Amino acid sequence: MGQQISDAELEIMKVIWAKEDGPALFAYLTDELAARGKPWQKNTLITLLNRLVNKGFLRARKTGRRNEYTALVSENEYQTAQTRRFLDKIYEGSAKGLVSNLIQGDLLPDEEYEELKRLLEKGRE
Repeated sequence: MGQQISDAELEIMKVIWAKEDGPALFAYLTDELAARGKPWQKNTLITLLNRLVNKGFLRARKTGRRNEYTALVSENEYQTAQTRRFLDKIYEGSAKGLVSNLIQGDLLPDEEYEELKRLLEKGRE
C-alpha cells in the first residue's frame, strides 16, 4: 500500500471503518461527517470519495441511484503501513528508537507503559 491519503480522506475512511454493518451510503457519510464537525459540501465529498476509489482504498457499487462504499483496506492494514512509513522516515526503521522516545520523552502514560510491557513479555512466549 504505497498510496498516501489526505487528512480529509482519512476522516472519510474512519467513518467507513467504524460502520460495522455493511457498506456506507452517501447520506450516511454526510450525516456522520457532519456529526464529527465536517459538514462538507456534496461536491467536496464526491471528489474525496472518487479519490479514495482511484487510490484503491474504497470500492463504490451502484445500487439504483445511490452508491455504496466499502473499504478495500482495513483500518489495521492502514495503521500498520503508516506506522512502518513513520518508523522508516523518522527512526530509520527502528521500533526501539520510537519506544525509547515515547518513554524518555514522558509521552507514555503509566497505564499504557505497563500494558506495553505486558505485550512485550507476552510476545516472547
